[in-house]
Amino acid sequence: MGFADILNYSGIAVFAATGALSASRKQMDIIGFLFLAVVTAVGGGTFRDLILGNLPVFWVVNPIYIMVCAGVAVLLFFTAHLLESRYVWLLWLDAIGLAAYCVIGAQKGLETSGSPTVAIVTGVLTAAFGGILRDLLTGEPSVLLRPEIYVTAALAGAGAYTALVQLDLSYALSAALGALVAFAIRGGALKFGWRLTGYRQRPGRHPDDIPSMRR
Repeated sequence: MGFADILNYSGIAVFAATGALSASRKQMDIIGFLFLAVVTAVGGGTFRDLILGNLPVFWVVNPIYIMVCAGVAVLLFFTAHLLESRYVWLLWLDAIGLAAYCVIGAQKGLETSGSPTVAIVTGVLTAAFGGILRDLLTGEPSVLLRPEIYVTAALAGAGAYTALVQLDLSYALSAALGALVAFAIRGGALKFGWRLTGYRQRPGRHPDDIPSMRR
């Protein structure tokens, strides 16, 4: 098993764990655990493969990914209550998954298209889309709406990996450094509250306050 496989399976397992932890917070049954674990873990990669035209998608070609998700879901169904703060664990595991997936997505995009721009986009989508689906399905605050940095971390990690590959560094070193960049930024956002400056001009008006919208 090569470094790429280790990174891929690690990302799958970690994101599956965040889905299962979300299910535990909502006190779902075992089917809910399995569903959220699978959707969270393969959602981003599925979206990536559909965009790139890599069909059938990765987990259809290799069903072991689904088995890993199922194993993690069953394990956490019986053990999640042992974790002192499941939400904190969810956030940090999600940061690890994001770091792994932004590199995996960028590598797939670069391999398929040869375009650094496409690689960075697919890296971000792979890293963020599964978490967005998880939060949407469980009613948690979306990762896109939280104030601290999230997508930017995936963008930086995918960008760093892509740039290093263009400089002819080895895949393993480029992937490790790209993942480290993403995790450092996301981890710093969680630890220190790093965030980008928001839009500070006049907010949009409510439809009821717009004369043309009144009846």
